[in-house]
Amino acid sequence: MKSKLVGLLGLFVLLSIMALPPIFADQISEDISYSNLKLVQNVIPMNISSENTLPWAAVKGTIENHATGYPVIIQIYQNNDPVHFAQTDINDDGSYEYKFRIRTVDGDKVINIFEGDYEVKISKTIKINSEF
Repeated sequence: MKSKLVGLLGLFVLLSIMALPPIFADQISEDISYSNLKLVQNVIPMNISSENTLPWAAVKGTIENHATGYPVIIQIYQNNDPVHFAQTDINDDGSYEYKFRIRTVDGDKVINIFEGDYEVKISKTIKINSEF
């Protein structure tokens, strides 16, 4: 268990150090391998309209060959500035979902917490099939 924690921390530090250029495509992926695990990062655009009336948004997906005990890390940036970081557990079937508030009400005032264009980085750990 200790070696898994050290491995995950090492991958997280490595991921934190890397700087990615601005992205204009729908999605890019980057893989970092470690032992029989691989850290995969997808980057997708997110737009929250100023006319949005919903209070929640979600990041969700399914991971094939997910590594048990390793959460999905979600990082949201706007203009390369960090806005929101989170992690969520993966279900037994490989699915995950993280819901976050994008709009709130304070008395009579409606506050848009998220509005505009964002970049969402989703990092997940998968098991590598080590058969040669």
